[in-house]
Amino acid sequence: MKPTGPLAGVTVLELAQIMAGPSCGALLADLGADVIKVERLPGGDDTRRYAEPQVNGESAAFMMMNRNKRSVAIDLKTAGGVRVLKRLAQSADVLTENYRKGALDRLGLGFDALHALNPALIYCSISGYGRTGPAADKGGFDLIAQGVSGLMSITGEPGGAPVKVGSPVTDMNAGLLAALGIVSAYVHRLKTGQGQWVDTSLFEAGIHQTAWQAAIFFATGVSPGPGGSAHVLAAPYQAFPTADGWINIGGANQANWERIAGLIGAPELIIDARFVDNSARMKNRDELAALIGAHLRTRSTRDWLLDLDAAGIPAGPIQSIGEMAADPQTLAREMVVELDHPRAGHTRALGVPLKFSATPGNIRRPAPMFGQHTHEVLQQHGFGDAEIKTLAAEGAVQLG
Repeated sequence: MKPTGPLAGVTVLELAQIMAGPSCGALLADLGADVIKVERLPGGDDTRRYAEPQVNGESAAFMMMNRNKRSVAIDLKTAGGVRVLKRLAQSADVLTENYRKGALDRLGLGFDALHALNPALIYCSISGYGRTGPAADKGGFDLIAQGVSGLMSITGEPGGAPVKVGSPVTDMNAGLLAALGIVSAYVHRLKTGQGQWVDTSLFEAGIHQTAWQAAIFFATGVSPGPGGSAHVLAAPYQAFPTADGWINIGGANQANWERIAGLIGAPELIIDARFVDNSARMKNRDELAALIGAHLRTRSTRDWLLDLDAAGIPAGPIQSIGEMAADPQTLAREMVVELDHPRAGHTRALGVPLKFSATPGNIRRPAPMFGQHTHEVLQQHGFGDAEIKTLAAEGAVQLG
């Protein structure tokens, strides 16, 4: 299947592994880019070796983050490997990397060296803390970034132990920010012909997620703490218990709050001084939640959802991942796709979260085997068969 997305024809070299960089590359690939995953020798992306879960010996995590890509195995610590990478970079549009600060510079593969080789190249670094500042030399992981960015201080139940967000949110958000930065730099290149360095981090990606709480701190000087599922600025807006589970209800404005009060059979709460407006409801949020919960516990989640939907009140069940994957809306939006992997066999993956009317993205291929496309990619970049064999014999590359 050929790429159909808006980035068809764009070539990306991915010198990144695990989550943040690969999530950026996966999104670019889903939107049509030819993402060449440059995997280090020996072993490749660390995610390949994640023990659980696996499908016929293949890492499920690696397969999720690396669909639509081609794998080239290169030892960048060899002269031959550096020569190969420079050849690839000469005609690439984008390079992404998440090495420690200075590591690629020491190999002659930093921004300055590759920009001199290809002034149109967009070079994107995704690191723990960014390439400047006192923490620039430190490595970073999602858990650490969630803590230092303030996210863990606002996550969980009041008075509880620190809790991280369930998904690797700083990794994923850093990947999204990197993709946006790359596309923005590409627009600039279309205007000027010049590439540039794009620099983002897990630290900044976490800070970016604290917008509401940061607004409160800047206005009051008080750092908000965790509030469970409740909203930091509006009430009622949280998870409530029902007779058989939990349901999220969003009464984020006065009209919805009044509809909720009427629907649960408690219209008197609308004129109750404790709940008369959002400011009052926020001051008495725990009391309000207890009163609403007492009413909601009388019926099932399904029954409440039918009435809430009919009343136009934003609400939804708290679904498991399996329930999400089977949700008719998930399927209608093609957010679960099926792929055939050469070793793992029939697998499923998440779909493309951006829809385009004229240039839709697509999932064209499963995640590659290690070094699967080394020969193919090198040949496309002018290396002859004899030269490729010599590079493989020297250990500069590994053929799939």
